[in-house]
Amino acid sequence: MEVVIGPGAELGRLAADAIEQLLRAQPDAVLGLATGSSPLAVYDELARRYADGGLSFARARAFMLDEYVGLDEGHPERYRNVIEKEIASRVDFAEGAVQGPDGLADDLVLACRAYEEAIAEVGGVDIQLLGIGTDGHVAFNEPGSSLASRTRIKTLTRQTREDNARFFGGDVDKVPAHCLTQGLATIMSARHLVLLATGKGKAEAVHQLVEGPVSAMWPATILQHHPHVTVLVDDAAASRLQLADYYRETYLSKPGWQGL
Repeated sequence: MEVVIGPGAELGRLAADAIEQLLRAQPDAVLGLATGSSPLAVYDELARRYADGGLSFARARAFMLDEYVGLDEGHPERYRNVIEKEIASRVDFAEGAVQGPDGLADDLVLACRAYEEAIAEVGGVDIQLLGIGTDGHVAFNEPGSSLASRTRIKTLTRQTREDNARFFGGDVDKVPAHCLTQGLATIMSARHLVLLATGKGKAEAVHQLVEGPVSAMWPATILQHHPHVTVLVDDAAASRLQLADYYRETYLSKPGWQGL
């Protein structure tokens, strides 16, 4: 696990660099897209690079991490619409190239199975963007989630719904109680995981992720077992890290050719 500590804008550029490097080497790469505030700087940077004419997503595919259950197709907080607004409509993805779990399916169990199969059919995700919740969840894998879980329906914790209420006018009762989410084992199947976290509120979760024991109580800690994880955090999110100085030193002395 590589930990990079720096300003938020720089973190977004680093993640965008990794995606651009992948797309230039492998134009038909499969990307994993996350919602929430953490990846917004990445999407802004990727959209800028596309608009400048130097980066294309035309042959790429993308899969979303999760989706609320029951939000109608036009709801602005439906994650498919959020991803469309924040990145898909701003670059040149082909029609149908971005897929998400179907939170409006009549048979949610079947929809989850179909989503797993769709990811497998394209050979899996090459680079997966991630955020982390204040309670250590990744995607919507809440504390207590099986470390071997696959895409499934989950009940959101009160904490997660309160954290997300800001997107629903501050009304926690408007936040759906259920979601479909890639499981931890699904996420771990991606070849490169890039997790971004900023702000003091993420400090304890980042500390557990990087330096704590692997535990279902902090689901993100399973990432310690992945062979290629990059954790991008600002000073506030890194404030609980015991080895922060070492992580800074390591990154500063890193060979330039190595990339993330």
